[in-house]
Amino acid sequence: MTRTFELFIASRYLRAKRKQAVISVITVISILGVMAGVAALVIGIAINNGFRDTLQRSLLGATAHVMILEKQPDEGIANWSELDPKLSKLPHVLSVSPNLYGTVLLAGPLQSGGAEIKGVPVDNPPNMLQHLKQGSFERLKDTGGLPGIILGSNLAQSTGMLLNSVVNVISPRPEMFGPEIRFPTPFKFRVVGIFESGFYEVDSYWAFTTLGSAQAIFSEGNVVNSIELQLDDIYKAPEVAEMAEKIAGPKLYAKTWMEQYHQILNALSTERVVTIVTIGLIGVVAALNILITLIMMVMEKNRDIAVLMSMGAKRQQIRRIFMLQGLLIGSVGTAFGLTLGYSVSILADHYRWLRLSEDVYSISYVPFNPRWEDGIWIAAAAILVSLIATLYPAKAATAIAPVEALRYE
Repeated sequence: MTRTFELFIASRYLRAKRKQAVISVITVISILGVMAGVAALVIGIAINNGFRDTLQRSLLGATAHVMILEKQPDEGIANWSELDPKLSKLPHVLSVSPNLYGTVLLAGPLQSGGAEIKGVPVDNPPNMLQHLKQGSFERLKDTGGLPGIILGSNLAQSTGMLLNSVVNVISPRPEMFGPEIRFPTPFKFRVVGIFESGFYEVDSYWAFTTLGSAQAIFSEGNVVNSIELQLDDIYKAPEVAEMAEKIAGPKLYAKTWMEQYHQILNALSTERVVTIVTIGLIGVVAALNILITLIMMVMEKNRDIAVLMSMGAKRQQIRRIFMLQGLLIGSVGTAFGLTLGYSVSILADHYRWLRLSEDVYSISYVPFNPRWEDGIWIAAAAILVSLIATLYPAKAATAIAPVEALRYE
């Protein structure tokens, strides 16, 4: 019952018309300030989450969660077929895929271009190649006619390599024939698929073929230069890598996706912190507005406070009345801010409002990924700041002496 009384007085003070209209204006500004701070923080964190998730999804679609590589690149990993079943038995490992990477020159109808070609086993395609923009991964298994190759969408467009067209693949490695150095002859491939990851670097420079075809291009035997592990939990990569190194032997080492892309991930983490700090200043400004509003309200309601205290209201109740006013301002502003922030984030991501230059940012639009758990701590932080702003005015209200306030009334 007591708390109902305090809440009733607090809400009535906020709704009532005042002699000093400036207090009402500052109250509205305080609510708008909290709303702006919360909405801006939701949108800023959603953008950071969107970039992180998009880059992570695109990059991990083309690479592995854990890679077994040579410490000193030499003749490749010759015993990969022996390591395969051992690595498959490790916890959290879904699949093991031997691969052969290398740089090649692609000669297309329009122009030539460099590419990173990756030989993959036909029974274990990368996630990115399971749903192609054009063509089918199954056509790589066709052993009749020319061997197949799958190109990134940007690479295919820039070189004029359409689906079913024939492309020449040239390895830049020279071959030694006695005292003579000869450059290898081009290999003819048929474009059997075109993929689009959404990541500019991957779509512009990557190509895929079978492991056997890649070994033929680079004149390698039955060797690979990478063994890739796909996990059921990507955040278990460090402990799986540690176990894989023990199996792989002294000449090989394990590298996680976190180590491979640590610069990008660190940059995004730093950006997240900077976003929270800079946008959080809006909340501080809103808290100052709440502080000013309550101080002026205490001054205006000096007589009312004295009357309440003379009628038996305790100082703790007076304190709670003004603290509840600050909480009401913060709660209303937070509710509006969350609604605005999540609405803008969802719509901006769905309709791709903010476009980007792919060759600069690697993706074509600004992705938004608003998470409900971010809304919880943002709301809690906003309400906490609003509560802190009420402490001094609430204490000042309890310091009023009823006799002095009512002496000349």
